[in-house]
Amino acid sequence: MELICPAGTPAAYREAVEAGADAVYCGFRNETNARNFPGLNFTVEEMGAAIAHGRERGVQTYVALNTFMHAGAEDIWYRAADDAAALGADAVILADMALMDYVATTHPEQRLHVSVQASASNAEAVNFLVESFSAKRLVLPRVLTVAEIAALARQVDCELEVFAFGGLCVMAEGRCSLSSYITGQSPNMQGVCSPASHVRYREDGDDMVSELGGFTINRFGSDEPAGYPTLCKGRFHIAESDAYAFEDPVSLDVMDHLDALQAAGVTALKIEGRQRGKAYVAEVVSSLRKALTVSSDQRPAELAQLRRLSEGQRTTSGAYEKKWR
Repeated sequence: MELICPAGTPAAYREAVEAGADAVYCGFRNETNARNFPGLNFTVEEMGAAIAHGRERGVQTYVALNTFMHAGAEDIWYRAADDAAALGADAVILADMALMDYVATTHPEQRLHVSVQASASNAEAVNFLVESFSAKRLVLPRVLTVAEIAALARQVDCELEVFAFGGLCVMAEGRCSLSSYITGQSPNMQGVCSPASHVRYREDGDDMVSELGGFTINRFGSDEPAGYPTLCKGRFHIAESDAYAFEDPVSLDVMDHLDALQAAGVTALKIEGRQRGKAYVAEVVSSLRKALTVSSDQRPAELAQLRRLSEGQRTTSGAYEKKWR
């Protein structure tokens, strides 16, 4: 299976290439991509240099234009798609069907991947995107079991890509508006979940309190690492106890399901983490690259390495198992 790795900066891109990525995904420095944070992403010149660097080393570059266009400001997304095509991107990752139509019409030779933000998870939706826009690959939402992925693979005529490691979202991708209730900005429209400009930390006695847009999201004891405040992973006082109301801070890890995913027809494994540093990228990529080459009984050792880098130092296989069913 192809190993697709994140890069939020040119330095992280180079680390991903050196660590063994088959492909690297990244975005421009604007709201056309869903990781639109200060200090991240690529200028047009940097993207061109990255694509050339990857091509020299046999690594593909996928440009994420995976937010939804704003009425009256479509030119921002059209221009980004034009730039990606002109620079020689191996694929563009799109969520907005109007942008898919633009790329399919204006750049018919450009390989098109459907973003997880499009939230397509059944054969009817996938086949519509393939037939309408010549989509070559679909990034599946993190809501399907391995058995459901296998059933879908038998009904569609495109490659399937799944997330293998990294952060989880509680909502079906492409449909989360929690951040906008507090900050006025959401990942699907502005490309930012919990923008840094709205984040505050303050000490309260021995505790560290994290705030988002003036609202308290979590309170950490002196022996706890203070995580980044996102509303979906807030810890609140509910029914006489403090608990995570929507989602625990935990990372996805499908190390135990690699063989089953390949047998199900999965083409590519994707690592989440464009907002993480180059050291994270290097270690996660190299660990997963090794995991794909060793036998299943040797993989737990690699899992132990990755757990240190996971959110909350814990991992889950998430919906790939759906033990609650």
